[in-house]
Amino acid sequence: MKTAIKLVSCLLFFVAQPYASVGQAAELSAVEKVQQSLKLIDAKDDIYNAVIAISPNAQKDAELIDARGGETLLKGMPILIKDNIDMQGLPTTAGSLALLENYPEKDSPSVAQLKQAGAVILGKANLSEWANFRSQKSSSGWSAVGGQTVNANDPSRSPCGSSSGSGVAVALGYVEVAIGTETHGSIICPATSNGVVGFKPTHGIISGDGIVPLATSQDTAGPLANNIENAALVLSAMISPEAQNYENLIKGLQALSDGDALDGKRIGVMASTLGYDPRRDKLLVAAIDKLKLAGAIIVDDVTLTPAEGFWADNYKLLQYEFKRDLNGYFKARNNALKTMTLAKLITFNNDNAAEEMKHFDQSIFDASAALELSEKEYKDIKAKGHTMTRENGLDKVFKEQNLDAIIGITGGPAWKIDHINGDSFFGPGMAGYPAVGGHPHVTVPGGTVAGMPTGLSFIGKRFEDHTLAQLIFRFTKL
Repeated sequence: MKTAIKLVSCLLFFVAQPYASVGQAAELSAVEKVQQSLKLIDAKDDIYNAVIAISPNAQKDAELIDARGGETLLKGMPILIKDNIDMQGLPTTAGSLALLENYPEKDSPSVAQLKQAGAVILGKANLSEWANFRSQKSSSGWSAVGGQTVNANDPSRSPCGSSSGSGVAVALGYVEVAIGTETHGSIICPATSNGVVGFKPTHGIISGDGIVPLATSQDTAGPLANNIENAALVLSAMISPEAQNYENLIKGLQALSDGDALDGKRIGVMASTLGYDPRRDKLLVAAIDKLKLAGAIIVDDVTLTPAEGFWADNYKLLQYEFKRDLNGYFKARNNALKTMTLAKLITFNNDNAAEEMKHFDQSIFDASAALELSEKEYKDIKAKGHTMTRENGLDKVFKEQNLDAIIGITGGPAWKIDHINGDSFFGPGMAGYPAVGGHPHVTVPGGTVAGMPTGLSFIGKRFEDHTLAQLIFRFTKL
């Protein structure tokens, strides 16, 4: 296991250029790509702490790919995966010391599909422990196993979470693509905070098997990447064959092209993300101007108004599913964690508080364990949430205003890491509705605020991830 390090400097460090270029990277052998990645990790990661562990099989896997020859979709691409996703050879820890012996019998389906497509799974990326669902005062990017991941642009600032290591690894050029997971902003936030692309796909098109759950009605894996092309390509390799609209998704994600993808497209502007900070607003206005020049039709003032108590109810849903789904995950293990439960985790953390709770408590664990919610109440909340975000939310807006996508400011720039007070979020973002509704949500670098990256978000229709990717690809070429 890679040893966690303590950050000893808060100086601004320059970010490496992304992992070569797409063309250059394609010319390297799989072994050369792996060696290049490992060299960068060895040179930089004592500062940034983005990687928990390197796969003992990475070099051998790369050699086998080179020996086989022939064309594969991902051509020996090294990929880091978040350490809540199963892969053989390394434990799946979710950042917790309680899971150090959680060695899986097999790869998760998404990892198996990446390997089949020719990727080399380089190792595990650090994360916010338990996907940032342990404490109300948590510090994004910190886990007891991996320590504190720091922002790729300024190590004194947060990488955001919970797929923090995945975002930082891509921003530093360790890999072209890393895999994260999201329940509510955990791909999108580290992507925007570190200046990379984050692709949260339609919920359900990627198998959730072999992934430590938070809440399965919202959980999904997805890529963080150095550009939309690589994000789309890797996503296409992860999609379950049982996914709705499978053939069109695969074909479209693997064939992005310039063309006239923006001419006549109707793009709504999420009104709620404007007006908080003129520096953020300026980035969105510049993007809208580009879209107009490319022939897009801009629909201003798209609004979504949740019912009173909606977000509080959604939080109850997350707590309910977390307890239920986590206990189910452990029960299905064929290793030492088979008898683990949320209640036992709480006891473990109390017994190991010096390491596990040296920065923040387990208030969310405690509240989830104590939650009293009937199955009927849970199902009612879930149904109301889907109605609010789909029929009366995003789906309604897409239909009534005939939109192809919705654009907005992803979120504010990264805050200072603070182990006393926890995370600080500044300004409204775009993650909530597509997280609950299950819609595809992509953030791309939109510029900087005071030198720190800030992203632009695009939300699309469910099961139309490929058409959203095509639109974004054209936008990034303007």
